[in-house]
Order: sequence, then C-alpha cells, then structure tokens
Amino acid sequence: MSLQEEVELLRNIPLFSKIDPSKLKLLAFTSERLAYQDEQILFNQGDSGDAAYIIMNGGAAILIETETGPLEVARLKKGDVVGEIAILCDVPRTATVQAKDSLTTLKVTKDTFFRLVTEFPQIAVEIMRELAARLEHTNAQLRAAHSSK
Repeated sequence: MSLQEEVELLRNIPLFSKIDPSKLKLLAFTSERLAYQDEQILFNQGDSGDAAYIIMNGGAAILIETETGPLEVARLKKGDVVGEIAILCDVPRTATVQAKDSLTTLKVTKDTFFRLVTEFPQIAVEIMRELAARLEHTNAQLRAAHSSK
C-alpha cells in the first residue's frame, strides 16, 4: 500500500476525517506498518498500552479471557481502530487482539495519538462516539445473555 493509499484510507475513517490531508500524510509516514499472519497476536489482555492500531487490510478478532478460555467479542475490519482505550486511560490492555487471515496495521504510538487528539479535538469527540457505541453493544450482549438464562 502506498503512502497516498494509506492517507486515503485514513481520510475515510470517521476518527480522522476532519484532519488536513498533509497531517494525515505525516501520520501515515511516521507510523509503523506491521504485518501479521493468521492467528498471530497483536497484543494480549493485560499488556501495557503503548500504541493504537489502525486496520489497513485484513481482519482481527477481539478476545477476552474467561474462566472457560478466550471468548471472541468482536471482529475488526479495514478502517477500524483498536488499542486506544489502554493509551487513553493508561490502563492495561482490556482484551487480546488476534489476526484473522493476513493483517496489515498502522501502529500509532501513544505520543503521536495524544498529539493528534490535542491538535484536533474532533478526534476526541469521535473516540467518545465510538466508545459509547461499543458500550451499548456490550450492554446489548449482556442483556441477551441474561435473558437467555
């Protein structure tokens, strides 16, 4: 994927849609591109959060540890962002992320991520929207699990 293709992908992600293309180019240029094979782990639940990841190609599963083993709670696809909770809240990773098929990500360091949020407050609003949507999804899953008992 070329730098220009990465910038185009970033522009189509709500989190980054309001950012000037020259800043997105800098973000893409300064972020690390990482490739993962099927089943490879990006990070484990409990790890310290040092970066967020933008899914550039492929998919990944979000897994949480339970008494009976890992439970898949969500799937990530091209354009999704993962790992931001740990760096925003300065807490250990809340889940494990595992590649499904081949996966390419853009790794955005904690410092870069905070610089973006400071310079573009709209990113903070989009993060809040995304986190609220995730919370509602989790609540719906909990309601469904509780009513099936």
